[in-house]
Amino acid sequence: MSSTLRHAKITPHRSAARGHANHGWLDTYHSFSFANWYNPNFTQFGSLRVLNEDRVKPNSGFPTHPHRDFEIFSYILSGELTHTDSTQQHKRTKNSSSSRSEQGEQEESDLFCRVRRGDIQFTTAGTGVTHAEFNYHREEPVHFLQIWVIPWKRGLAPRYDRARFADDDKRRGFVPLLSPLRGGVDATPAQERAAEPVIPGTIAIHADFVMAAGIIAPGGRFEYTVGANATDAARRKVYVHLPMTKGGRARIRLDGREEDEGGVLAEGDGAFVEGVNAGDKLVVESVGDAEAEVIILDTA
Repeated sequence: MSSTLRHAKITPHRSAARGHANHGWLDTYHSFSFANWYNPNFTQFGSLRVLNEDRVKPNSGFPTHPHRDFEIFSYILSGELTHTDSTQQHKRTKNSSSSRSEQGEQEESDLFCRVRRGDIQFTTAGTGVTHAEFNYHREEPVHFLQIWVIPWKRGLAPRYDRARFADDDKRRGFVPLLSPLRGGVDATPAQERAAEPVIPGTIAIHADFVMAAGIIAPGGRFEYTVGANATDAARRKVYVHLPMTKGGRARIRLDGREEDEGGVLAEGDGAFVEGVNAGDKLVVESVGDAEAEVIILDTA
């Protein structure tokens, strides 16, 4: 198929160019500069600051540590992850929306929640939180993406949320997972408490930012609408990431472009899509031997 976004610049970010560290208990890849790995070419992309692809061994994890002034969230690819934080909001979080499919039962108390395949757990660090993430499973590692986004202002009140999004829905097309808080940067205290997102059924984030995910069968083709009809900002940037979930058998093509044009991604690769406008259609094809779980990160 031919390109429909010739005005767009698509630059691959190959997996081999990512930062990588294996600490024994943690095997981690950094798409953007993080911890002891710094690359001036990969510091942030719009409001997207961190995209780490992590595998944590059983009975291991991140001990309690502080954060502030970031929107921090984890997307679980396989296994389970137990999250604790100082907000202690896990019982009070909204998680009964009919738009969020397959909420499922969570093993939890007021102090922790356990998230699994298809779950997102989300924290507004704001004025400051401490949290820990641990894999208590005796045998299975947990594989997840940890993502940090720069909020539209500092000093926000800390908040926790979570949701589960069904694989069946993602196999029908791109499913929005996060979208901007209704009210935007000037949201009222009532809007902050309600935490209503612009796109119903998503998690509200304090940024002009949309996250979506789709699972595309070999030979399949999905179309993503830039901006997801959730933003007034005309100029957008989109980062596409293909997690390492199928032993290298998943591959995707962006905008009909061939490999020598930077349009074909293998597992672990990402791509910077720049010069696009809200409403543009980004076509993603699955051209490998296994279904491809594609993550879209859409920012102003």
